[in-house]
Amino acid sequence: MRKIFFCLIYISTYSQGIKLNGPVSAENNTISNVADPTESQDAATKAYIDALIASLQSQIDELDTGNNSGSGNLTDIEGNKYDYLTYGSQVWTVENAEMMTYADGTSIPQVLNPNQWNTITTGAWCYYDNDPTKGKLYNWYAVMGIHDTDPNTPNKEFAPEGWHLPTDAEWTALESFLMANGYNYDKTTTENKIAKSMASTTGWESSTNIGEIGFDPSFLNNSSGFNAFPVGFRSAGGVVNFVNEGREAVFWTSTETGTDSSLYRNLYYTYTSLRRNTSKMQSGFSVRFVRD
Repeated sequence: MRKIFFCLIYISTYSQGIKLNGPVSAENNTISNVADPTESQDAATKAYIDALIASLQSQIDELDTGNNSGSGNLTDIEGNKYDYLTYGSQVWTVENAEMMTYADGTSIPQVLNPNQWNTITTGAWCYYDNDPTKGKLYNWYAVMGIHDTDPNTPNKEFAPEGWHLPTDAEWTALESFLMANGYNYDKTTTENKIAKSMASTTGWESSTNIGEIGFDPSFLNNSSGFNAFPVGFRSAGGVVNFVNEGREAVFWTSTETGTDSSLYRNLYYTYTSLRRNTSKMQSGFSVRFVRD
């Protein structure tokens, strides 16, 4: 920021300083008015300086708005705002998705009925327990933009422009960064013990073992700022449709493992690590985004 500022001062001083009174400089060189050039070489010089100033100003604007910094927020098509943080070379949202539409404004159906939820193969969302005071959950079809049953119809975008649903590999990169940078609860860097650093400080049931998310959540939880809240999830099938509120945070990846299954990542109140598993695409999980 300081270098850009000094550079702009220099360019401004330079461009103003050559517009002198009289046609000759102290070194007896002819002076041209760069503000209104008549010679082609002078015009090219002015164009170069103007472009450089514009480029530097753009960089300053990005720094001022947080778009090129380690933190900030983005806004989706419905006006929901999501804070984001930088982890190594990645930028992640640190709040769960809240949209009820795809990025083009097309509605995503809210599905309440468990029988319909368990069999649908297009996008759907719900509140946990169908309670509007609780978090939104999405099936995999929604987050992949699968909005109808015609395989020839292009999928829609779910994430805001410039963002996407993370792959399993991108989750692994986040995991590796946190492990390597001291976010294990015991400060080691060789094993996956990052669960507490990713979990919110509130909402979790209590557990009894040091290093688990539910063990004294106010201590060491959320040191990374990822702020995973135990919303729970909606199961794909079975009598019990909503599961593990207060015990688990579950997030989709975009990585398929079969024609009707995909990988997910989860944190559980008795875990010390971020886990990885497979689920049917009809399951309802939380969603985070990664910047393109």
